[in-house]
Amino acid sequence: MEIKIEQLLEGAGKANGLAVIIDVFRAFTTACYAFSKGAGEIIPVGDIEKAYQLKKEYPEYILMGERNEKKPAGFDFGNSPTHLLDAGLSGKTIVHTTSSGTQGIDNAVNANEIITGSFVNVGAIARFIKARNPEKVSLVCMGYACQYPTDEDTLCAEYIKNELEGEPNNFKVIVKTIREGSGARFFEPAKQSWAPGTDFEFCMTRNRFDFVLKVQKKEGLNFLKKFEI
Repeated sequence: MEIKIEQLLEGAGKANGLAVIIDVFRAFTTACYAFSKGAGEIIPVGDIEKAYQLKKEYPEYILMGERNEKKPAGFDFGNSPTHLLDAGLSGKTIVHTTSSGTQGIDNAVNANEIITGSFVNVGAIARFIKARNPEKVSLVCMGYACQYPTDEDTLCAEYIKNELEGEPNNFKVIVKTIREGSGARFFEPAKQSWAPGTDFEFCMTRNRFDFVLKVQKKEGLNFLKKFEI
């Protein structure tokens, strides 16, 4: 098994084999929590105008996501797992658009298979890949708004790589590094309304979920489906 760690949109475009599109803060963590709240399926889209179009065509759809970390106008939810705690999502279809993770899915056009990556289901991700045993694995770190690499995505990729290669991981050190680095923004008072400190804890709860989110195509759209491991 050949494992490569790629970065940002360029990396998504180069990804081949089984691609893991990683967005810890917060797209693919939030997506996992949405499924845990009963969501039926999630449609990840890179273009926010496409999200608005789908809502217009299907008013029953739920809009979830962010631009510049904040909930866009007309959206039901932002990109925060905290804000989903009391959400009634049972059986709902969610249209999800973000500045990083969903862009990566759109751009991973050369991958044979795509799943999402985060710490909340990282064990399931490793088990899924081992079961598939593909020749090539691309671990794509989407970074901050696809602009520059971030601690959480790169360390998540390294964690998955270590799990696949039988190497040890020190999760306490990983959490400390992220908390003092790119995760520090969740503890800035001015950002609590859209990036609350509880999001850091929700995003860094390792192996909370025993499923992966797998991309499937239907009628020209990408859909995330929960795949139990």
